[in-house]
Amino acid sequence: MNQANVPTIDLQKAGGDSSQLKLLDLACRDHGFFLLKNHGMQKEIDDMWQMSEWFFNQPREEKLKIIRTESIPLGYYDRELTKQKRDLKEVFDFMYPKLSGEDLNQWPENNEFRSTMEIFFSKASQVAEETLQLIFLNLNSKSSKLPNGEGSTSNARLNFYPVDDPLEESTRNKITNLGDMALHHHTDPGILTLLLQDMTGGLQTKSKEFGWIDIEPEADTIVVNLGDAMQVWTNDKYVAAIHRVTKRTKKARYSTPYFYNPKRDAVIQPLEQILDKDPKYVPFTWKEYIQGRVDDNYTDLGEEDIQISRFRA
Repeated sequence: MNQANVPTIDLQKAGGDSSQLKLLDLACRDHGFFLLKNHGMQKEIDDMWQMSEWFFNQPREEKLKIIRTESIPLGYYDRELTKQKRDLKEVFDFMYPKLSGEDLNQWPENNEFRSTMEIFFSKASQVAEETLQLIFLNLNSKSSKLPNGEGSTSNARLNFYPVDDPLEESTRNKITNLGDMALHHHTDPGILTLLLQDMTGGLQTKSKEFGWIDIEPEADTIVVNLGDAMQVWTNDKYVAAIHRVTKRTKKARYSTPYFYNPKRDAVIQPLEQILDKDPKYVPFTWKEYIQGRVDDNYTDLGEEDIQISRFRA
């Protein structure tokens, strides 16, 4: 499958371009990935990259000062599990402070790092909303009835995929072994993900027609992939993107996903304005679903993490 099958969509012009909308529709039906250009946030992306590299180059003891736990779900982490296998990566998770003033973030002692990430988060939220509007335009859905995402449940993550295992051997012997991928195959639980990746490569998605295909890096674009909530909303018309990251043996890789998620109290179910056949899912709450996905990040629970297939009608 070539790059033409993972289309590059112009965010500012696609709404009035039927040929681009057709390519977008085909991609959303087959594998759930497309690239976004003319998105208007390149400065924020460039600033984010600079601070991301600064953070992961800090001494390990500095990063461990803000390590993420089950009770403090934001901050640094280096032993996350996907599909019951440990990923070869380090991460830093953050979200925008709630309107109430509550801030669950853990920040390193660098004010520039924090301000850069907050500005990036705010701009990514705006671009995600514009992208969602474009997708629903393709579905002939009335904008006044659109569900949407909300910053208080959306979150962003800085990823660093090193060449070698970041954990000391004494620690490795006590936890789950590394798998054969830097990041194992999975879908994202939310509405859609804006993914920034460097030029290293390694990201793949699973096409219904062609199997595993590469999502090649393209300068000044954002990779967009659909999540589980979108698949349920569209009653399987559009698919949550199954994706993975292969191991890089000679060069480390950086990426940053922004996860655009439903409102905290949202009930996830097929949308009436899109349905053209009986619903394929029973309603479930976003709070219940995301908690089930998060729990499996820390501990091998001995079974597959929660999937939308559990809510099939």
